[in-house]
Amino acid sequence: MTDKKWNAYVAYAVEQLKEIEAIPSPTGYTREAAEYVCNQFMSLGYEAHITNKGGVIVTLNQADQSADEVINNGLLLEAHVDTLGGMVCEIKDNGRLRLSPLGGLNPNNAETENVTIITKFDGEYEGTFQLDNASIHVNGEYNDIKRAWDKMEVVIDEDVNSKEDTKKLGISVGDIVAFDPRTRVTESGYIKSRFLDDKLSVAILLAYAKYLKDENVTLERSLYAHITVYEEVGHGGCSSVPEDVVEAISVDMGCAGGEMTCTEKQVSICAKDSGGPYSYDVVTGLIEAAREAKADYAVDVYPHYGSDVEATLGAGYDLRHGLIGAGVYASHGYERSHIDGVKNVLKLLIAYIK
Repeated sequence: MTDKKWNAYVAYAVEQLKEIEAIPSPTGYTREAAEYVCNQFMSLGYEAHITNKGGVIVTLNQADQSADEVINNGLLLEAHVDTLGGMVCEIKDNGRLRLSPLGGLNPNNAETENVTIITKFDGEYEGTFQLDNASIHVNGEYNDIKRAWDKMEVVIDEDVNSKEDTKKLGISVGDIVAFDPRTRVTESGYIKSRFLDDKLSVAILLAYAKYLKDENVTLERSLYAHITVYEEVGHGGCSSVPEDVVEAISVDMGCAGGEMTCTEKQVSICAKDSGGPYSYDVVTGLIEAAREAKADYAVDVYPHYGSDVEATLGAGYDLRHGLIGAGVYASHGYERSHIDGVKNVLKLLIAYIK
């Protein structure tokens, strides 16, 4: 493929990322984001639908088979559109909000972030996630306080000074709080945003789907995508596996930092994470495909990680499994990747699935 075409698919992925990032989708509040992704796949000409659980199932290719023969050689690609976030668990006496985390959001790197409070019936309000008594000029213990959920609060950008004031706005326990993604793409190609885990991979799968259509690619095996909506709490990939699938690959964030060899410009192939080893045959095949495609890749063992495809295996499905993704630095914080990482994931997908 020419550089011009590669650049066009990468640019498409980046534009889709911006659109998806602009739709709040903390775990448990994903309908709008899922509908957007489903509509994008359908606009490319694919059969797609929303599952009962709220995810998106897409048929990217259906293998030819006779009426009396089922070819069990399907491949499922999994990525998730749900993100970290918060839920109101208490309205404090001063009118501010205590949060319970959705997923593994860390208060250390969420401090001072702008948020949107999404009420059930009374619209949305803006606020900021702050340390209790956040003014360093009046809080002599500011530097010594451990940032924990019971030490943090949402300061609402409305004239509220009591619990009753806040309740009058329609804010209540159980309301969703979405954190500002602050998505930016630099001239040097770096992609910075919260929730690249895993909205970047969803955008990459859309770009891969566009490539299949644009290039009239013929595949010999059935191919599906499952955009899950509960990955951040561990059960996103537990259901909705098509009957003929024998292999599943999570397309999620690749780990960058610490002892990892992967950078933001590479595609990461995970050999093992905290849930155990991935299929040796799948990992080997992914490495062979990366070499064939001349994709810049790294193989790593992730020390603190779990994926959708492990949830799929945990649900009892009998299949081979793998995990790949663009390198992402500062995971579960203000994350960073690069357009080269997007390109290398696309290269690997194209080479492995052909």
